[in-house]
Amino acid sequence: MAWQLIVAAVIGYLLGSIPGGYVMGRLTRGIDVRDFGSGKTGATNALRTLSLWAVLSVLVIDLGKSAAAVSIARVLFDDAWAQALAGMGAVAGHVWPVWLGFRGGRGVSAAYGSLLAMNPLASLVLLPIALLIIAVTRYMSLMSVSMAPIAAVLFLALALAGALPYAYAGFAIVAAALIVVLHHDNIRRLLSGTERKIGQKEPQRTA
Repeated sequence: MAWQLIVAAVIGYLLGSIPGGYVMGRLTRGIDVRDFGSGKTGATNALRTLSLWAVLSVLVIDLGKSAAAVSIARVLFDDAWAQALAGMGAVAGHVWPVWLGFRGGRGVSAAYGSLLAMNPLASLVLLPIALLIIAVTRYMSLMSVSMAPIAAVLFLALALAGALPYAYAGFAIVAAALIVVLHHDNIRRLLSGTERKIGQKEPQRTA
């Protein structure tokens, strides 16, 4: 039913709006991470402004909130499309959080958390590939824009094989497209050779 899909999306959005990077920035350094670097609240920007344990906390929050959204939708409605919309709502909340004037992250960790809840095994298969890209290139953004389409292709292939619902594949495809679009500035810097690598501190943003 339509109301179930709407409820699932709203639950996902509200959970996704929990700003892990902003919360940990305030708690650990008394800063707004959006005042630094990319101006985003995600783990990549947190990695350049906060301590390692704080960044790990951001990842746990951002992965957990989207995984929780999908899991709650599964318990409440037991419908694949409701779960997919809950996951998409969580990604939207992460990117445009209502609590922070709609200025959040780029949706990568929220999307991955949703995929983990949808199919843990398939999602974990992606992890070594992502780590390899990071280890070889030291570009978090390259990992993000590479892994999102790879995840979409994997979930679509599994759906075509009858191994998971098409709703999950639909989520992966839409999330991948959104992530790539939101990384347009990173892609431009990657092509020009000016993108920052892991370990390079982000300067404070000027007004």
